[in-house]
Amino acid sequence: MRKSTIGFMFLVVALAASLNGCAQTGQFAVGNMTHVELSEPNYKVVATSVSGEAEAAYLIGIAFSDGPKSGSLSLHRLRGTGKLYTGAMDSLWKNFAAEHGEVEGRRLALANVRYDAATRNFLVYNDISLSIRADVIEFSE
Repeated sequence: MRKSTIGFMFLVVALAASLNGCAQTGQFAVGNMTHVELSEPNYKVVATSVSGEAEAAYLIGIAFSDGPKSGSLSLHRLRGTGKLYTGAMDSLWKNFAAEHGEVEGRRLALANVRYDAATRNFLVYNDISLSIRADVIEFSE
């Protein structure tokens, strides 16, 4: 093969690799329009500081966390789903159910929701982890 053909093939492969990538971003912004009267004795706190975590790792890119926003812009995901907030919330409810019984059919709500995100960026590898922690309230009749 000639040098120009090899150079052209390298350029095509590099271009194709640069067009293939993944990104995930999220913002944990909760808006709730439900009016709940907490001055009545119609609820009890059934669990405090229940937590859930999710992680993802990427190849060649950058992960970031800035206030309520967290995300990654990278070439290839190595592990994790890229849906950090969904994964962390699913993990939170799974952890609650393991300790306090099934969630289905109960009148539960989260209170005092807080989250932490951590990122690590290296030259060719980056990862991000998200943790959500909340208190769980159960309402009675």
